[in-house]
Amino acid sequence: MPKRAVISVSGGLDSALAAKVIKLQGIDVLGVSFITPFTHPQVEKLAVSIDIHIKQIDISLEYLNLIKNPRFGFGKNMNPCIDCHIFMFKKAKELLLKGEADFVASGEVLGQRPMSQNASSLRRVEKESGLEGLLLRPLSAKLLPETIPEEKGWIDRNKLFDFSGRSRKPQNALAKELGLEGFGQPAGGCLLTDPGFSRRLRDLLSHEKDFSLDDVQILKLGRHFRVSAENKLVLGRSQKENERLSHFANEDYFIFEPVDTPGPTGILKTNRGSRQLLELSAGIIARYCDNHNNGVNISVVNNKTKQVIRCSALENEKLESLRIN
Repeated sequence: MPKRAVISVSGGLDSALAAKVIKLQGIDVLGVSFITPFTHPQVEKLAVSIDIHIKQIDISLEYLNLIKNPRFGFGKNMNPCIDCHIFMFKKAKELLLKGEADFVASGEVLGQRPMSQNASSLRRVEKESGLEGLLLRPLSAKLLPETIPEEKGWIDRNKLFDFSGRSRKPQNALAKELGLEGFGQPAGGCLLTDPGFSRRLRDLLSHEKDFSLDDVQILKLGRHFRVSAENKLVLGRSQKENERLSHFANEDYFIFEPVDTPGPTGILKTNRGSRQLLELSAGIIARYCDNHNNGVNISVVNNKTKQVIRCSALENEKLESLRIN
């Protein structure tokens, strides 16, 4: 009976190559795609190209706890890469414990990312995930200690590779040799590496420790303004975003909408909407309304009250001082 590997796939070239390389050695490959609030890998092309089954696992709720307190800290932005790898490999190990696979494989390349893929970090990830000896990195295997799959002859080490560093040339050449197409660029797509999104998330973490999945989804929309230490206003940038923001609003929100001129919908999360706070928020909304020079009427509604605030557009200097991104 052929041995089986579970491999975390991102939809990018490296995981595709790793899966293909071990599949060519007669290993049955089960791909696992982890869905978080910050990533939603597009893996359909990979599944067809390599002819493997890919199981999608939503780990969003658990992942929020990781983001709130990463043991090994963040990278350049808000990406907790080492903690992320450990967490996902622990999830992959659960499949081994259920008897669904014999070892774990990964598309990681030694030295490709300075924080999370140096030799020390790769060893740490393997140890902390409980996969010592059972985590194979086919693209850099010849530069790393021999694994159990190699020792036992499940995998021929001579048919693995010694890729290292940030250059994509070796991967691109191997992809061409193996006939893999459409994977010329890294998968990317993790919002935690995006500077703008990271600023919004950092602001959320510093002001609201018990944030929810909805709070994270709102980070992906609109313009964000910190109107007080406890409160944030979010404005839609299009009709579609206006509708989505309204959908997220519940009894904890005030909803702002221009009454008699085109403009954005805004949502303010607060249970205590002081007059000063509501007027400030309305002034921000007015700044993005058409024909705002002579003042704008803004409808302000929550689950208890409905009112109309007549206001002037907030001046640019004050507006920029409140902008989060």
